[in-house]
Amino acid sequence: MVRKTRKIKDKWKEKRWVTVLAPDSFNNIPVAYVPITSDKTAVGRVVEVTLFDILKGDPSQHQYKLFFQINKVTEEKATTVFKRYEYAKEFLRSLIRRGSSRINFVIDTKTKDGYVFRIKILTLSHRELNTSRKRALRLEAKKQIERIVPQMTIDEFVQAACYGKINSDIMAATKKIIHVRHVGLEKVKLLRTSEEEVALLQA
Repeated sequence: MVRKTRKIKDKWKEKRWVTVLAPDSFNNIPVAYVPITSDKTAVGRVVEVTLFDILKGDPSQHQYKLFFQINKVTEEKATTVFKRYEYAKEFLRSLIRRGSSRINFVIDTKTKDGYVFRIKILTLSHRELNTSRKRALRLEAKKQIERIVPQMTIDEFVQAACYGKINSDIMAATKKIIHVRHVGLEKVKLLRTSEEEVALLQA
């Protein structure tokens, strides 16, 4: 008896390739070229890039990772929203030194157009600090975040966070307490989109 041979589906033939565009904050520049099975299954997919992929500048920008989530596919292009920004693990490890203090804290903040973000701030000193100095640095960094972010739209905030503007503002403010070796937003994560965008997506 002759056995029937089963046809093996080539799943790659069923896929099509689309260009992934960065969010509005980064002028919708192309950042990736990915295969998708359908528009529906592509929505929600997260694409990882580095700041270097956006700016094409200093190679050190490879140490900053960005995550964009596909929210819509139109023909051969996929648009995205900002999802997360963080230090690469190798970069974070390179910052840590013996004989200095590491001050971390997390704060939730909202932009003026209603987007809620969770920010993890990292401060590194030149030498070991006592508890009161650490507390003063945390309070000053918190004060700056609460002052700066509510005045910004999501696009302004994402740019200021990823391009180092907020880091510089916090660094300048903490100088009156003590000169620190490093201040940065170790991680920035979108927790909630604005109510207007949710309503638009549900319409």
